[in-house]
Amino acid sequence: MFHLLLHFLVPALVVRLFFRRQWRFAYSVLMATMLVDIDHLLANPIYDPNRCSIGFHPLHQLGFVVLYFALCFFPKTRLVGIGLTIHMALDSVDCQLTNGVWLQ
Repeated sequence: MFHLLLHFLVPALVVRLFFRRQWRFAYSVLMATMLVDIDHLLANPIYDPNRCSIGFHPLHQLGFVVLYFALCFFPKTRLVGIGLTIHMALDSVDCQLTNGVWLQ
């Protein structure tokens, strides 16, 4: 449950620190990047608290994680890249804390 809360709090902190003027838009984009978890619907069971998302779900593969990070460096895709990178970092930390591994 704490992991899910972090998916809302960490982006809020980033928005507060770096995107104060346009905080509504920035936070909306960062929250929209949570839709990356739609790939969980392809898994059986859909949610397994002991499963590491990174490397298991299609949109959580390392190649995509590198792409998400690269999006951070282009102004037009920066917010999406930041949101997806934060999401993958939090999922990776959750893998480490839950299973003792960084990826599946």
